[in-house]
Amino acid sequence: MTTTATPQLQKLVKDTEDKMKKSLEAATRQLGEMRGGRANPTLVEHLTVSYYGAPTPLKQLAAITAPEPRMLVVQAWDAGVVLEIEKAILQSNLGISPQVDGKLIRLPIPPLTVERRQQLTKLLHQMAEEGRITVRTIRRDANEVVKKLKGEKQISEDDAFKTQDAIQKLTDRFIGQIDTLLKSKEHDLLTV
Repeated sequence: MTTTATPQLQKLVKDTEDKMKKSLEAATRQLGEMRGGRANPTLVEHLTVSYYGAPTPLKQLAAITAPEPRMLVVQAWDAGVVLEIEKAILQSNLGISPQVDGKLIRLPIPPLTVERRQQLTKLLHQMAEEGRITVRTIRRDANEVVKKLKGEKQISEDDAFKTQDAIQKLTDRFIGQIDTLLKSKEHDLLTV
């Protein structure tokens, strides 16, 4: 975007970029939670644990590490919450059986079957497509604002074109990042 564009259009492009960043962060978080062939702390850190009656994310109650490719270790900071953490993991339907050892909970990650890998790959593609759709929706909304301003003669046709071009470049960049993330996660999932 050139410096000759109105502050209103610059703000529109900046707001559009911020919304797209949030959309990318959501897609990254969602794809990160997908269980791949390897142990990854993001697999369980979002789980909600009842901590003295209050629902609390697991990552606020324990250190989560992956010391081995097929093992997660959850080290609770408070011994009184270990059983609640175990309960949350069992109720999560992740297919992981926790092994409690004092304040330490070991989570062996079972290998994925070929069929399950294919199902997860389809799910990955759906999640990535949802992210792309969100980015495109943000683009459409921003372009509608530009068209409205142009129709009301508040901006010139050149400014409208430059702004729409800048918005399209943002769209391409964020969709590209989602695609890169998808390929990386898909590679992790399909690598035995």
